[in-house]
Amino acid sequence: MNLIWEELAAGFADGRQMVSLTIRLLVALAFGSMIGFQRERMGKPAGLRTHMLVSSGGAVFVIACVEFGMDSDGLSRVIQGVITGIGFLGAGAILKIYEKREVEGLTTAAGIWMTAALGVAVGLGRFGLALVATILAWMTLSLLRKLEQVLNTESRKYGEDDF
Repeated sequence: MNLIWEELAAGFADGRQMVSLTIRLLVALAFGSMIGFQRERMGKPAGLRTHMLVSSGGAVFVIACVEFGMDSDGLSRVIQGVITGIGFLGAGAILKIYEKREVEGLTTAAGIWMTAALGVAVGLGRFGLALVATILAWMTLSLLRKLEQVLNTESRKYGEDDF
């Protein structure tokens, strides 16, 4: 029984380190939720929970490697794997509608990819970078949507062949 407790205890960091890990994970969840909330509000399929999980998942992969003492080459390979894996997740969000000859879900896929990048940045302790990137991503999804709607209205008004 003592061996079991020793093994379980070995998997926990000291108190100060646990606070640091918890803060990083909470920040990753918060930044992911900012993007996810915007997507949820727009009625998109990948919303709040998805973006929170993607961001915190990216952070967990990086934090686990850093805490293990992995060198920068190994950490680079892990980050590359996260990027590739998230690419597959994003690809699942993309849908081609043959009748309309349109592709949907590209922004959702890009948002998922960006959220993973936020998680990686937070996992590396780059809170400032992650915060600025979160704000810029939110602005891109929210504010530029209005500009896009105006441009789409104008192109329909004149017809696509007029440009």
